[in-house]
This record gives sequence, structure tokens and C-alpha cells, in this order.
Amino acid sequence: MALRSAQGDGPTSTRWDGGAEKADLNAKKKKKVAEIYQALNSDPTDVAALRRMAISEGGLLTDEIRRKVWPKLLNVNTSDPPPTSGENLRQLSKDYQQVLLDVRRSLRRFPPGMPEEQREGLQEELIDIILLILERNPQLHYYQGYHDIVVTFLLVVGERLATSLVEKLSTHHLRDFMDPTMDNTKHILNYLMPIIDQVNPELHDFMQSAEVGTIFALSWLITWFGHVLSDFRHVVRLYDFFLACHPLMPIYFAAVIVLYREQEVLDCDCDMASVHHLLSQIPQDLPYETLISRAGDLFVQFPPSELAREAAAQQQAEKTAASTFKDFELASAQQRPDMVLRQRFRGLLRPEDRTKDVLTKPRTNRFVKLAVMGLTVALGAAALAVVKSALEWTPKFQLQLFP
Repeated sequence: MALRSAQGDGPTSTRWDGGAEKADLNAKKKKKVAEIYQALNSDPTDVAALRRMAISEGGLLTDEIRRKVWPKLLNVNTSDPPPTSGENLRQLSKDYQQVLLDVRRSLRRFPPGMPEEQREGLQEELIDIILLILERNPQLHYYQGYHDIVVTFLLVVGERLATSLVEKLSTHHLRDFMDPTMDNTKHILNYLMPIIDQVNPELHDFMQSAEVGTIFALSWLITWFGHVLSDFRHVVRLYDFFLACHPLMPIYFAAVIVLYREQEVLDCDCDMASVHHLLSQIPQDLPYETLISRAGDLFVQFPPSELAREAAAQQQAEKTAASTFKDFELASAQQRPDMVLRQRFRGLLRPEDRTKDVLTKPRTNRFVKLAVMGLTVALGAAALAVVKSALEWTPKFQLQLFP
């Protein structure tokens, strides 16, 4: 029997539908949690499944699960003793004063309402983690913004595990940012415009005419968006995604943000100051799940190897994170993050289309360009639907770069 209220069936139906939707959401979450623990308890651990869970809608859901899954995604053995250091590390480190200044400016990275004493204790732990990793890895150079990444791990997994995870991350995903110079960081930034060009040449050409460059995305890239997003839930959701994927995925995510804001950019005055100011102010209400799905799709459609020719700087392959990443990829090809994304993307295509290029650079025809743009958006939405169906839920810089 349909429920009715005195004013008619509208409000009551809304409450009824809302309750059913919430129940369905909770059921999907429970299903995903069960699948995550099943993958964790497999012998050997099903890392491919964990990557799919981290990429799919909602990510890893809770910090409790992240404490279990993040080490698996980075191939860190949690039973190993944590890294240790000698005494007087703060007195001996050449980076101590800069780290101290950056950490003191990081108040907004801690949860609002956290007692001052607790926050100050965590800041001391943050300093210790950073100095210890730098001492143990003299080839690494501190950069402003590194602390934004470290504090995310500290808040989620605690000091002991954060040290091990961030050390592995620093020697792989973040390795390019920790060189003595910014050459490799600039090289990664140089992938941004080619990605945009593949999807939306009009937007690319407008930005090129405005001479805006890519510096607006620097803090996004080197902090994994931790410095620019105010909601910690969005930060850890992106960390789930980035940890499960190729080291260059953050630049693809940066590209989809710019593509998402196409109309805002095109409505700007075509000059560097105007476009830079707009893009520097990242919206806090982005449709994160849709953008995550679209970034994964674009990575498969336009992998770094196909964009390298268009990237402005060419670097030695053995010095980039994309090459050192191989050091900790699991032996099975099915457990490589690139493979997870490719399998997910291929699931969107009809069998007869799987051998064809999904998107091609739409230079020659305005209507082709519009069709491609629409296809890209549709693929992003379809990716979410497919994953839901399958899973039932789905260098130390001299300049002050950050306020």
C-alpha cells in the first residue's frame, strides 16, 4: 500500500524514496567492504582487486580500511620494523629550519576543533617523519609542499606506518619532485596541455593564446591536491585513486579539472593574469567521482607514451618516476595498475570496437570535435556505471610557493 500524508503523497514519498535510497547505499557499502576484506585475506593478497576498489566509486571508504590497503598498494610489509634514526637529527639536518616553517604554516591541514596539544604533538611527529626520510635517502631533496603529502598519511595511518609508506612513495611516485632541480617536475607539468589538446583543442588553443602556462597546477601536482582542497574526505579519496594508479595520474586529474571548467575558462579575458587567477582558485564542490572516472579513461586512451612527443622537455627515462615505478610493481601483469584501468575501460566498449582507437585528436572537423567531447563525458559516466555493476559499489624551492 502506498503511504500518504495529509498534504498529499509528495513529501511522504520523498521520505520513503530517500529511506530506500539510503538503505541501498548502505547495502552497497557493506558489499564493497566485504569484497575489500576478501581481497585482503586472499593468499596471496589480491592486489588487483584492491586497486579496483580504490579506483571505483567511493574509494576505500574508511581510514580503517586505508590503514590495511594503502600498504598493499605500495608493497610495504607492515610487519617490518619502522625506519629508525640516530640522535640529534634536528640539529644535524640542513632542511630542519625550512621543514619547521612549513609545518608551522600547516594548521589548516589538521581537523578543525582538534585540541591544540594534540595538533602540536602531530606537528612534531610530522617534522620527525620528514627529517628521518631525508636522512635515510640523501638522494632526495625536500620541497615545499612535501609536508602536505606527509601529513595526510600521518593523519590516516599514524607515525609508524606513515614513515614506511611515505618513504616508499618518495622513492617512487614522488621521486621526480625530490630532485635537486625542478626539471623533472616541469617535464611532468608539460603533459598537461597535450592531454587537454587531445580532448578539447579549442580550450587548448585559448590557453596557449593566453600564455597561461602550467604553473597554476604546480601545487596540485606536488601535493597530490592536499594543499588546495579543504575537505579532508576529498583529499584521501584522491589518494586512494593515485596510490592505485600510475605515478602520472595526478597530471591527468589536473587535466580533467581544467576540461571540466572549459566554459569558465573560455569566458575569461584571453590573457595570462585572468586565466591564471581563475584556474588557481580550484572549486571545492567538484564532482570528484566523475572526474576520477574520466581521468582513468583518458589515461587509457592517451597513455604517457603517446603524449611524450608533445611534452616540451625530454628527460632520461631512468630518472623518472614512471620508470622507477617498475621496481615495486607486482610480478603479475594482471596486478599492475595500468592493467586494472585498461580492463575497466575495455569493459565499456563493444567487442567490435575494442581494437579501435576510442578517441582521436579532433583537429579537422568541428562536428567531430564536439562528438568526441560528448563521447568523453559519456565514457566517464559509463565507467562509473560499469564499476558499480561489477562491484555492487562501485626541490626544496627557494621561492615561497605556498601561502
